[in-house]
Amino acid sequence: TTPDGFINADKLALSDFAGRKVILVDFWTYSCINCQRTIPYLNAWHEKYGDAGLIIVGVHTPEFEFEKKYDNVLAAVKKFGIRYPVALDNDYSTWNAYGNRYWPRKYLIDIDGFIVYDHIGEGAYDATEARIQEALEERMRVLGEHRELEKTVSRPADAPVIDFTKIKSTETYFGSLRNRNFGSGNSGAAGDFSFDQPSQIRKNTLYLAGRWDIRPEFAESVAAGAKIIFRYDAKDVYLVASSDEGARIKIMRDGKPLGSAAGRD
Repeated sequence: TTPDGFINADKLALSDFAGRKVILVDFWTYSCINCQRTIPYLNAWHEKYGDAGLIIVGVHTPEFEFEKKYDNVLAAVKKFGIRYPVALDNDYSTWNAYGNRYWPRKYLIDIDGFIVYDHIGEGAYDATEARIQEALEERMRVLGEHRELEKTVSRPADAPVIDFTKIKSTETYFGSLRNRNFGSGNSGAAGDFSFDQPSQIRKNTLYLAGRWDIRPEFAESVAAGAKIIFRYDAKDVYLVASSDEGARIKIMRDGKPLGSAAGRD
């Protein structure tokens, strides 16, 4: 409903495919690492089942204000190699129409227009693909099509292997709306603050040092020398950050430069 633009499509309405296609709706937002890790499977299913009657539609519902910008979403679509249609849902109207509350979340719609399966979060790729295959087989029976459906299980080469039993450091937010793991001040407090560097650091707790302007969605450093301190238990750390004018930052681990452990960017 009320889409704010499309990528990989001029215009799109799911009603156009009712009675003709099996539809997989994927709610995502591009800075979400959980969403990013599902994309290789979505790309694989698009290539594998597109000619067999499956259409995937990515509904991009932004978590942050900067994710509402069309050019930012377009850059992410290109970066992740997404070739299926993406609709921008900046006002959450499609998200609300589904009663959705999670990124990512997939809804599978059958040939009759009913939601027959949904899955929250990462994982369950084998189960999701099996349900896609079932819906496509039903479509062929309804439409009287006769073709051999590939029934193998997709294993994208670029898909990361995640052991969810070993995840210890979870998502941590800087903004006052959700900074529950904030160690430098009061969680939920917004405003301009100056923080001292902590003498003790607890694991999985966010600490800020220097002067910061804490807003509902983010925290902005407003003076040189500001610091973010976070003791984590994880293989990798992903930081969502932006700067209108560019910024120089120094990232240290255990007080030393990252060296060969640095990410690609």
